[in-house]
Amino acid sequence: MPRLHPIPVEQTRAHLEPGPVVLLSTAHRSTRGIMTLGWHMMLGYDLVGTYIWAANASHALARGSRQCVINVPGEDLLDTVVRIGNCSSAEADKFERFGLTAVEGSAVDAPGIGECHARFECELHETRITADYPLFVWRVRAAHAVKRPRWPSTVHYRGDGAFKIGERNVSRRRLFRPDMLES
Repeated sequence: MPRLHPIPVEQTRAHLEPGPVVLLSTAHRSTRGIMTLGWHMMLGYDLVGTYIWAANASHALARGSRQCVINVPGEDLLDTVVRIGNCSSAEADKFERFGLTAVEGSAVDAPGIGECHARFECELHETRITADYPLFVWRVRAAHAVKRPRWPSTVHYRGDGAFKIGERNVSRRRLFRPDMLES
């Protein structure tokens, strides 16, 4: 199990972009759930939007609890990520079914997943739920990530059962102007 350390919430963006597949864990009353999620986006340095289909068991858990943990799995969890996406939390406790460690949150009651290399504990900021688009907007309240490797391999869904693993990181720090983020 990777050892996670507290990091500034502002670093959430560095771990979520450019869109790795994540495992969203929730709990409400005596039920907890995990779903595989590829539909998410950064909306601000501490705001994350997720699309959670209303027919998904995690939709009801997220609405009921108003909390979740966005967990970032590594390449070693790829088969588990796919299998989690192929079943419903309404059928079984996915933590038990897939041998995952439920980790108590520091800022929310939803459990994190111990085997993931980053976790972002979130509270519901607002919802934009229409007939076609159940968008949940989450505010990250606590963020945790491994120190090494700095950029672990992530899983990216390509569609039709194909995935991309990791990516090459390059620096353009000498060209980057952080002051332009506020313009």
